[in-house]
Amino acid sequence: MQLTSPAFKDNAAHALHDPNLQKALGHVEKGFIDKRKAAADRLPEFEALRDRARDIKNHTLAHIDLYLEAYERKVIASGGHVHWAETAEEARAIVLDICRRLDARTVTKGKTMIAEEIGLNDYLEEHGVRPVETDLGEYIIQIRNEGPSHIIAPAVHVTKEQVEADFRRVHTHLATDRDLTEPTTLLGEARAVLRREFLTADVGITGANFLVAETGTSIIVTNEGNGDLTQTLPKAHIVLASIEKITPTLDDVAQILRVLARSATGQDMSCYTTFSTGPRRPEDPDGPGEYHVVILDNGRSAMLGTEFQDMLRCIRCGACMNHCPVYHSVGGHAYGWVYPGPMGSVLTPSLVGVDKAGHLPNASTFCGRCESVCPMRIPLPKMMRHWREREFERHLNPAAARWGLGLWAFFARRPKLYRLATGVAANLLGWLGRRAGGRFATMPMAGGWTKYRDLPAPEGRTFHDLWAERLARQAAKAAKSPAPASAAKGH
Repeated sequence: MQLTSPAFKDNAAHALHDPNLQKALGHVEKGFIDKRKAAADRLPEFEALRDRARDIKNHTLAHIDLYLEAYERKVIASGGHVHWAETAEEARAIVLDICRRLDARTVTKGKTMIAEEIGLNDYLEEHGVRPVETDLGEYIIQIRNEGPSHIIAPAVHVTKEQVEADFRRVHTHLATDRDLTEPTTLLGEARAVLRREFLTADVGITGANFLVAETGTSIIVTNEGNGDLTQTLPKAHIVLASIEKITPTLDDVAQILRVLARSATGQDMSCYTTFSTGPRRPEDPDGPGEYHVVILDNGRSAMLGTEFQDMLRCIRCGACMNHCPVYHSVGGHAYGWVYPGPMGSVLTPSLVGVDKAGHLPNASTFCGRCESVCPMRIPLPKMMRHWREREFERHLNPAAARWGLGLWAFFARRPKLYRLATGVAANLLGWLGRRAGGRFATMPMAGGWTKYRDLPAPEGRTFHDLWAERLARQAAKAAKSPAPASAAKGH
């Protein structure tokens, strides 16, 4: 997936003026927030489960090397293979080698963000292997030649009218009079096309929500069942996962699953939670002949032991972006890479560098909604502030912003001078504002605001002045109040 994070401001401006996108984004706020709250409210122990899930992941990250090694031993014992990839290039090459050895021409894919991260689809196509996305949202964006705009609802930015137009463009067998105006008819059409792909695919690729060290199991969580067909029908099943997906035991997974679906889609559990351990056994009626797990680092181990380690607790539920006012306004593509929203604002700079993704940590109101709903209690605003600090230290932000912050810091370290300067500014702006009718249509150094809306003029007094006046009134009122009778008598 092409990286356009450096152009976030331009991406965001384009998104704000896209009527179809703005219409589609309305479904994010309506479709996720209330459902998540209702699901959490139905479970009295939900907050305790969040604490437990956080603790499980913290323990795992503290001993991640041991659990990854234990997982590899269990996979090998079950007849599978584990491949270690330090970079995206290595991961792509491993997948292609498996496909070539099996003479694969078609690969079906379940939803996997790691495949997006390493740019797998384009790479396979360049080498003569045709990838077919089988998750409905991923299938839609594949035929549109787009990346996902949400980590659990990849096509949330697309309206049903656009989907119908894309199906009629790509599905050349469609009769012109066939009704595709309802979601159910669109779903039926996609199922009919994908069914043929499931039956003819040579290799199936899925992601993994969890890798279980105790059993060597990979687990996927879906609502369509496409992941099951992807991994059971072809000659080989390839699992793509990053190192932080490792979880110690099945019991640990069971506890985290109780907060995952509730946080993601407002369900108690997803429709399908599929456990895969090794290839088909002699007594099995179906299943893949080979089972391969490709475990990717791609910069994650460098996050261990840093102020960004907590980001590795993320279970990709999407709750942070579902509640983010910035995401609601610009959608996922504006963030310019695989991971959008608050989690992407922390993870993307960690993986591609703050020099390429420095705008993202600034794309936040710091309202704290992301942290308040995160099932793993990841301190996202805190880590975005850390990235802002890194950006400032490396002089990556605009010179005007650095000078402005430096000027503010100069006054902030000198309280008397700060109060004097703000008092003069407030009085001057208040006087000018009254002459301008209470609002400024333009203002030096505030063009980003006044370009789109007027700036309300201050009333002429600072907060410090108002607070001091309030305290003085309270003291005067207390002095005038008669003493209680008991106090007057010396009791």
